[in-house]
Amino acid sequence: MTEVEFETIYPIAPSRRHGKPSDLFGLWFGANMTMLAVATGGVMRGEFHLTPLIALLAALIGNAVGGVFMALHAAQGPHLGIPQMIQSRAQFGMIGAAPMTALIVLMFLGFAASNLVLGAQGLAMMLPFLGGRSGMIAIAVISAVPAVLGYRAIHRLTHYIALLCGGAILLCLSAVLFVPSAPSIALTTGGHDTVSGSLGAISIAALWQIAYAPYVSDYSRYLPQTREGEKQAFHATYWGCVLGSLVAMVVGALAGPAVNDRLILCLGFAAAPVLGVLSLGLVVANAMTLYCGALSSITVLHTLAPTHRFGKNWRGAVTLVLLVLSFGLALLMAGRFETAYASFLELLMSIMVPWSAINLLDYYILRHGAYDLPSLFRRDGGMYGRYNVPALVAYTIGLASQVPFISTGLYTGAMARFLGGADLSWIAGLAVTSMIYLATARMSKHVR
Repeated sequence: MTEVEFETIYPIAPSRRHGKPSDLFGLWFGANMTMLAVATGGVMRGEFHLTPLIALLAALIGNAVGGVFMALHAAQGPHLGIPQMIQSRAQFGMIGAAPMTALIVLMFLGFAASNLVLGAQGLAMMLPFLGGRSGMIAIAVISAVPAVLGYRAIHRLTHYIALLCGGAILLCLSAVLFVPSAPSIALTTGGHDTVSGSLGAISIAALWQIAYAPYVSDYSRYLPQTREGEKQAFHATYWGCVLGSLVAMVVGALAGPAVNDRLILCLGFAAAPVLGVLSLGLVVANAMTLYCGALSSITVLHTLAPTHRFGKNWRGAVTLVLLVLSFGLALLMAGRFETAYASFLELLMSIMVPWSAINLLDYYILRHGAYDLPSLFRRDGGMYGRYNVPALVAYTIGLASQVPFISTGLYTGAMARFLGGADLSWIAGLAVTSMIYLATARMSKHVR
């Protein structure tokens, strides 16, 4: 576990393939046993003013639907043996994929910053002198270790965290529901349910899953290349990620907008150690985010210098740079975390959905997983070229199609106002992007 991973963005050789798909269940279940997932459940109540019952239904629907898209990306890992964003060059071209990958790096920075903010809050419960900036530094330093060590360290540590933080989450759930001294929870009161609010909460939960799309094949790419293994990777990733996030979000949805305050009240003297344990979960989640962010960043660097070999030293250095940047972002969002985090998720939805649609259509419908891996690393993009116009056009139009349906605190589109404030932008982006890419890509030389 203490060995530094040698591989970076290049294909994993058959001799270095190892593990089994069931390992992915523990990885993704543990990765979601964090205060960030709990806080997301609280955002559903606070931002959309829902009753606990509707928030719970929204969490269930959003996670179940979004998880399908996410897990389809996971099944690509064993087949190709490369990180997700390198594979995106087959859809967007060698140069065309670079801006997309840069946007994904920004996503990783946003999640890392969120982990630092919430991790510091949890540490302050257990060790008051580690509140605020000091707590963020502590989480950052500790999470840097598994992030730099790489794949094996993250896999092993996340399995331990699944047990430790899973128990802490269950204690939180029990306390919220059954502690006599805590205020009782009425599932149908304590909010004002609306269609727009319900759809917004569903979108938040779906996005939680879809946001893992650039992660999942990075953690399945070492698995042996078998057709059955790909199916098992799908199911292990789906159920691990969906069940883990759903349990955590249920705690947040029941606790309400002021999640920390409610948990402190319900847990009593146990609040400090329990929330402190959940902060340890954020260490591993942060390490996973930094690891994938480093692979995506190296993908961008490889676009600029395709003949250079980016080894483990590059991955370690880039990981530390991302850690510093995420710390700076955490300082900016710490004072207004809930609003900043909700706005970040809403923006992320519009960026992620068209990319995911194009990637999945290309992999499962157009090419059936048949890719020429050497072309993905050639200066000219090989058979995929430097730019894939159909994908870029579909992505741009898919982004534009979402604008009228967006409903956020900063902007509400005309169609969203017509629909009473319901945010259906992700559905519009998915449908429009899919139709345009299927129509144009079949006529392109890129899929012949």
